[in-house]
Amino acid sequence: MPAAPTPEDRFSFGLWTVGWPARDPFGEATRPALDPVESVHRLAELGAYGVTFHDDDLLPPGSDRPAVLKRFRAALEQTGLVVPMMTTNLFTHPVFKDGAFTSNDRGVRRYALRKTLRNLELAAELGATTYVFWGGREGAEVDSGKDVGAALDRYREAIDTLAAHVKEQGWGIRFAIEPKPNEPRGDILLPTLGHALAFIAGLEHGDIVGINPEVGHEQMAGLNYTAGIAQALWAGKLFHIDLNGQRGIKYDQDLVFGHGDLLSAFATVDLLETGGYDGPRHFDYKPLRTEDVDGVWTSAAANMRTYLLLKERAAAFRADPEVAEALAVAGVADLAQPTLGAGESLADLAADRSAFEDYDADKAGERGYGYVRLNQLAVEHLMGAR
Repeated sequence: MPAAPTPEDRFSFGLWTVGWPARDPFGEATRPALDPVESVHRLAELGAYGVTFHDDDLLPPGSDRPAVLKRFRAALEQTGLVVPMMTTNLFTHPVFKDGAFTSNDRGVRRYALRKTLRNLELAAELGATTYVFWGGREGAEVDSGKDVGAALDRYREAIDTLAAHVKEQGWGIRFAIEPKPNEPRGDILLPTLGHALAFIAGLEHGDIVGINPEVGHEQMAGLNYTAGIAQALWAGKLFHIDLNGQRGIKYDQDLVFGHGDLLSAFATVDLLETGGYDGPRHFDYKPLRTEDVDGVWTSAAANMRTYLLLKERAAAFRADPEVAEALAVAGVADLAQPTLGAGESLADLAADRSAFEDYDADKAGERGYGYVRLNQLAVEHLMGAR
């Protein structure tokens, strides 16, 4: 069994996760609001490393900003928790009903930029190294109601303007775009990890802009989360992650990590632990609406315990000689060999009869790759049967 979580595991939670009072479109809150300072202390007791927040999570409109920040900073100092990431709420207030950076109303766009600019300064003061942008209202329900090309121009303008400011200030903050296909808007701009990567490639300051992919958001689009973050790692753009659980293509469930597609969660942990990702393991989930306050902390602990269990199982999977044999049969490591030889040109390939004319494609087509066996070994390790 894994040890209890410690700050070295780099687990972090958003104030909006444990602090969700369980209000949904069909029902009122089932839990009282939590004091952010209490959340910091409780997360520290559970072994978390960091706490993240939207500006409004910590500083609701009309709050005494200096007093709130003084209490919050004191809690961080007392517990040792850090703020690795921060973000701006650009979706709750009615002013953002048509978007923030991409609203058809220029005044709203300017307001959104100013709101974010103010909070970037706070992020720098608190030592955050990542700033997430989730464009939940950047989209439309009526196709003719939004000029998508112009909207992407305005999106690019906002991100580049803010990124240039971060560089000028020398804050060392990187931006991470969080894709989502829909909800709350009918269709959201930059709906998937791939869309976001393509958008970043067109930015003037894309060198400090990456991705914050969420399990549920990619799976809502029917996509493979592990494959997606592997592509982000390949591109050098996996700046942050949001871990939770999702059961298929439906609304965003925000379940405890692993309480959805468990085999996918196993593959995700295996990749995160072996693929070079060195950022926080951030949980963006919501305690079930059926839970009381004690259940909130039980569910927070469940995220970390599930991750550590999967990490333990993934390490055993990688150390199993039978798995090594199955990987060899599948030829997984062979894919790293370049298709063209060193110094080989396309003309050389065209002249190589063994590559085509004399190649026995029928015989090669008889090869079995043993993927079912490999997957079964993963299942057995996941279930503790090996």
